[in-house]
Amino acid sequence: MTTREFKGRPIAAGAVTAEAVVSHQGFNTLASCQKSAMGIKPKDENTAKAAIFVSDQNNKDLFGKLITGKALCLPITIGSTTGGMIIQTISKMGAAPAAMLFSETADSLATSGLILAKVWEKNFIVGVDKLGKEFLDYVKDGDQIEVKEDGTVIVSRA
Repeated sequence: MTTREFKGRPIAAGAVTAEAVVSHQGFNTLASCQKSAMGIKPKDENTAKAAIFVSDQNNKDLFGKLITGKALCLPITIGSTTGGMIIQTISKMGAAPAAMLFSETADSLATSGLILAKVWEKNFIVGVDKLGKEFLDYVKDGDQIEVKEDGTVIVSRA
């Protein structure tokens, strides 16, 4: 098992362990979660629970992949001003990622979505930003991610 540690800034501090799903381009929150935002509630075939399979065809890294319960590793979020409300909505559905881990500085819309998920929905999504380009260059889909309260992110792979 190989591990590597990165230190970021906790924006929604918490501890979680989850499998990585990685995007090397900006994550368009509305385009990625549009089916859920329109009230369509896809289900994970394995659990029969609400799930988000990325629907943004312009994001080749994530298109069609499950992000529910995963550590979503990304540079930044992009797109519409609805971004924060989309994060809050998928949290309300119980379909949000376990963590959003940003290599760059998280924008105010993503940050507000993380806060809304915690305060309004009591459905916490751990958020850490400023992990650096090295983090995004290193982490791969399927890696095991452990996030600590202080913003430390440990990436493990077999």
